[in-house]
Amino acid sequence: MGLQRCLRMVNSDTSTNTANKALKLAFATTDMKHVDQHFGSARVFAIYAVDIEHAKLLEAAQFDRVEQDGHEDKLVAKIAMLEGCAAVYCQAVGSSAIRQLLAHTIQPVKVVAGVAIADLIGSVQDMLRAGTSVWPARTVVRRQESDTRRFDAMEAEGWEE
Repeated sequence: MGLQRCLRMVNSDTSTNTANKALKLAFATTDMKHVDQHFGSARVFAIYAVDIEHAKLLEAAQFDRVEQDGHEDKLVAKIAMLEGCAAVYCQAVGSSAIRQLLAHTIQPVKVVAGVAIADLIGSVQDMLRAGTSVWPARTVVRRQESDTRRFDAMEAEGWEE
């Protein structure tokens, strides 16, 4: 019931500035164009890096077929694959999955089945431009806090030149 295959895109843009500012978003999809899957039984997640100006497909992860049977162990591989994502868009998600996703700081977002991924990305970019949404703002703040703590930890190690 785990990850079957993962296709990672080779990125010709090595700009770390762009990568650091981008939100990583996942979409439960069957055709790589629309969100049309329940989180727990989703076979494919398309994962994008999205910033105010750009969106780039980073990877597509395919999972074994699973049933919506209430067994939570099947979620472990999916959540591990989505590590680092700010949000996952799906047509439905159970309460246990919501708790597990939030524990990994991944915001579950339920959308109407069949909505275009491109439209959702455009909506997130609009929210980022306007600064009007709660979860993207929380993600940016968490990332900034994480960066600060990383340098504090390095300083505590006692660097010498």
